[in-house]
Amino acid sequence: MVIPIYSLLSWFALKLALGPPFVVAFLIYKWRRRDQSGCEEVEDFLQNHSNLTPIKYSYSDIKKMTKGFKHKLGEGGYGYVYKGKLQSKRDVAVKILGKSKKPNEQQFINEVVTIGKIRHINVVQLIGFCAERTKRALVYEYMPNGSLDKHIFSQEQGNISISYEKIYNISLGVARGIEYLHEGCDMHILHFDIKPHNILLDDDFNPKISDFGLAKSYPIDDSIVSLTVARGTMGYMAPELLYKNIGGISYKADVYSFGMLLMEMAGRRKNLNAMEYSWQTYFAKWVYDQFEEMIDLSNVTEEEKVIANKMIVIALHCIQMKPNDRPSMNEVIKMLEGESEFQDALPSQPLFTLQGMPTDHVHAGESSNLACCQSE
Repeated sequence: MVIPIYSLLSWFALKLALGPPFVVAFLIYKWRRRDQSGCEEVEDFLQNHSNLTPIKYSYSDIKKMTKGFKHKLGEGGYGYVYKGKLQSKRDVAVKILGKSKKPNEQQFINEVVTIGKIRHINVVQLIGFCAERTKRALVYEYMPNGSLDKHIFSQEQGNISISYEKIYNISLGVARGIEYLHEGCDMHILHFDIKPHNILLDDDFNPKISDFGLAKSYPIDDSIVSLTVARGTMGYMAPELLYKNIGGISYKADVYSFGMLLMEMAGRRKNLNAMEYSWQTYFAKWVYDQFEEMIDLSNVTEEEKVIANKMIVIALHCIQMKPNDRPSMNEVIKMLEGESEFQDALPSQPLFTLQGMPTDHVHAGESSNLACCQSE
């Protein structure tokens, strides 16, 4: 907890004047005021959005549907996810956010205000939420096959991989979901965190985009987004999020992330080791240079080779360094469906020596998730 300088001065004054018991009481008061501030922000949001589609649950409802948080599905920096069941017997996934903090409050609001308004076959459905004092929970539809990373990286764990036909269908579903966010909503929505971990799979391996904690919406007549801090995950972040001289931040940032995702799906392995490669490795050059060695196609059919190579070529179009050189998601869908003249044409290698790019090595291990959670 960071205490402002005026609070420290007050603390010393109290210590001298009143003694230790009053100092402890003062610090507890400041701590509660900080938590109360976060609660008030969420309450203001809920009052201003009283027509929200998702159901508002009490914390006792959350405990009941998860049977006292009995079955944990996963965990992350945000908190934990548990399997639950509604009174209708429908299975759900319940995300419990960590202790109330400013970043978590903003992620909570982002999730409810964006995904709460969306109904699309390739976007996970937010069924309800809980905002009770400092308790925060989000209730989603349950996805039996978990996240995509568990399937495309399964060879690393000694498991059987899904077929290239399924991988291709998943990639097309993800592309359609992103295109809906960019063009099908009343407001444009940029996800900013497209990656295998955030793609969930239902019983039939239909993909659904999840985790809108970093998402940002903006009016349709705007094309460039203003951000104060980069947001996203190392290895999937578009370069313009970090280097202003490359171009403005727009929906093309999600296109870049999708390209990196597509490359991993085609290769059935992670495109880089975050602890071994330099900062520049996170961009397109490494992928372009490794095109011939990217995929081990020794155990696949000729038809699967065609699918894999097609996905790689499309991915290379998506991860061009400059935003203007990347296709829109609508164009990506046409390439995946074979309705574009560019789906088989390897793009030219982009320019990588850009003025203002750092030459020192920065590793993802230092900050694996550059998430900006400020309201803007």
